[in-house]
Amino acid sequence: MRILIAGAGATGGAFGTRLVEAGRDVTFLVRGERAEALRASGLRFIGPDEDRTNPVVVVTAEELAATSELADLILLAVKAGGLESIIDDLRPAVGPNTLIIPFLNGMAHIDRLREEFPDQVLGGLVKIVGTMRGYDVVQMTDLATMTIGRLGGGEVPAAIVEALDVPGFRLQVIDSVDDALWEKWVFIAAAGVVTCLFRAPVGAIMAAGGEPHVVAIIDELEAVAMRAGHPVSARARAATLSMLTAEGSSFTSSLYRDVTAGLPNETEHILGHLAATAAGLGVATPLLDLTLVQLRAGEIDRSD
Repeated sequence: MRILIAGAGATGGAFGTRLVEAGRDVTFLVRGERAEALRASGLRFIGPDEDRTNPVVVVTAEELAATSELADLILLAVKAGGLESIIDDLRPAVGPNTLIIPFLNGMAHIDRLREEFPDQVLGGLVKIVGTMRGYDVVQMTDLATMTIGRLGGGEVPAAIVEALDVPGFRLQVIDSVDDALWEKWVFIAAAGVVTCLFRAPVGAIMAAGGEPHVVAIIDELEAVAMRAGHPVSARARAATLSMLTAEGSSFTSSLYRDVTAGLPNETEHILGHLAATAAGLGVATPLLDLTLVQLRAGEIDRSD
């Protein structure tokens, strides 16, 4: 099975390393400068107790367009801001039997990809704590899971399962992947609202008396999922509450870190799309809306 991984960052690089080491036919779709570095030095992967470099096959968008070699499976591991450009880049690799599994946060990308590639998009999410150190991929803990499923239910082709079931991470194939995507969306959005609205790590928010407000934020966002027909499970709610109300915790959301660093961020993809979805469902989200005003005002102020 020919696997094309769009992106060789913390997610694509980590899971791609495991697939390469398991002997899978993997090609990374990356930009020119990154392609040159990977061809020259290979893909370095650093884990909690490991550090190694693998030679990898890479292709740029221009090269892919020139060859038009079709992929059997495409894994999308890019940030939301790169979605539109990557859709155009990977188009030459998409044939009638190609399947696409995106690992972006939120849900807006699912609708967009299904517009472009009807009946070829599966649901997918990953859990990993990773970062980039220059061009090196760093996995910071042992946590590494990949969850996939057919959107709306149904079986995932056995060839896909076999190709992705490799040592180094845990593969889960589930029928209710839509529910799992909503649960992750609610958690990421809640973490973003809590830390961006109060502009602090969780521990400081708790010390300032913020717990009832955090609970109100979680309740508000879970109400959207409930109305959408994807209620958050008791287990997922307990995990969210535990993480976002932990005394002394230094946890901040990736959205908060990107915003405070002045970096491109996923405000609209995660929070903006959730607010629009809530409005369409008739669910009031005043705390989410307030956070969006703050974040959007900050973007306007920085651009002036």
